[in-house]
Amino acid sequence: MNLPQGLATILLLALVGTPAADKSSAWRAQIRHALYVPDKLPALEPKTWSTFSPTPGVIADRVTYRTADGLLVPAIVYRPEKHKGKLPGIVVVNGHGGDKYSWYALYSGMMFAQAGAEVVTYDPIGEGERNIDRKSRASSHDKIIPAPEGVDKDDPGRRLAGLMQVDLMQAVSYLDQRPEVDPKRIAVVGYSMGAFVSGIAGALDTRIHAVLLSGGGTFDDEADGGKSFDVGLLPCQAAPWHALKVLGSSFHARGAVLYALNAERGPMLVENGSEDTVMDIPHRKPEWFAAMRNQTGKLLQSIGAPTARLFTTHVDPDKSHRTAWVERTGVAWLNEQIHFANWTASEIATMPTTHVATWITEQNIPWAITNGYIREDREGGLDAVGTGLPGIQRENLDVLSEADWQRLKPQLIYETWAEKTVAAEATMAKGH
Repeated sequence: MNLPQGLATILLLALVGTPAADKSSAWRAQIRHALYVPDKLPALEPKTWSTFSPTPGVIADRVTYRTADGLLVPAIVYRPEKHKGKLPGIVVVNGHGGDKYSWYALYSGMMFAQAGAEVVTYDPIGEGERNIDRKSRASSHDKIIPAPEGVDKDDPGRRLAGLMQVDLMQAVSYLDQRPEVDPKRIAVVGYSMGAFVSGIAGALDTRIHAVLLSGGGTFDDEADGGKSFDVGLLPCQAAPWHALKVLGSSFHARGAVLYALNAERGPMLVENGSEDTVMDIPHRKPEWFAAMRNQTGKLLQSIGAPTARLFTTHVDPDKSHRTAWVERTGVAWLNEQIHFANWTASEIATMPTTHVATWITEQNIPWAITNGYIREDREGGLDAVGTGLPGIQRENLDVLSEADWQRLKPQLIYETWAEKTVAAEATMAKGH
């Protein structure tokens, strides 16, 4: 499934002279094939288990929906109690170890619902209610599953990445089927690992209108030097990034294709801190992203596609790894793209803000952030738009009762997915 470099180059060259739509379709088909993303998503089967109001004017639904391999995704969906006209939709994609219990998931849900959007926050595989012990920051999906002889060693990671893609796409499907949501105004915001997932999903899923990556967007090759997904160890990132060499393995090639497909889909903003060592931003600097924009523009021109929607960037000086979309720059950009039902641009520009570390301490929700990230240069130092939001207690963010969770546990947890992956690879091995 991983094509040799020469064959990948020939495949790209063969695309020259064909309509841009055909080339884009071919690239998307390659990504889907490499990451085991089905052409047809599974039946959504959404279910609302209960509803509560975390703060005046905001309703939160406790929801499950179907994803790949017959599994269930638990989600908290925030929406405004009152609004005029159709709502935009937003999907929040967590960083590594994060889930719907993370401070930025619950804050974003309430804040954007007040703004006039419907917001899906969900548990990634292995976290929260998809963890065998119902714990957060367990990072269960980091376990290495050895592939049997005759099967690509990256195959388990590719399947894991495909599951994460379907989790996100099904969240988009959830918003898409809601009668109060405008399906043409759906955005995805992804942080760190979530930015990796969201950048690929934005390249694949043309239903998404806008994508905001925070602490990410570094789709590069190991030839760049410094940190790269190519040389990482996490199966959720390194393995799928290796697999995407089918798109071409020259400098920036995979990244340029992903960014080109995102440009065809719609607007994208990439936010990073200048001192973000997690994503190696000090090594890349603004020149790296300028070079990526230049190569992406040339790639779009080569296939006869417009370059007007090339991704834009924002760098916060002296800041590190953080969910910058809660700050004014990100909120204003999202409003420009999907038009909140309740907030205007002028209101966003003058709204008071909340210092995140202070808010977490005052609301007594220390479990919602790690010690390493409450720092001023990371998430704790963010000035989030809005004031007066409560810190929702963890038990209120459970979708399922203990009895229902125990009953549905095999459809939720990472271990079930791992068993199915091992079985599928054993069948593959027999075919070799």
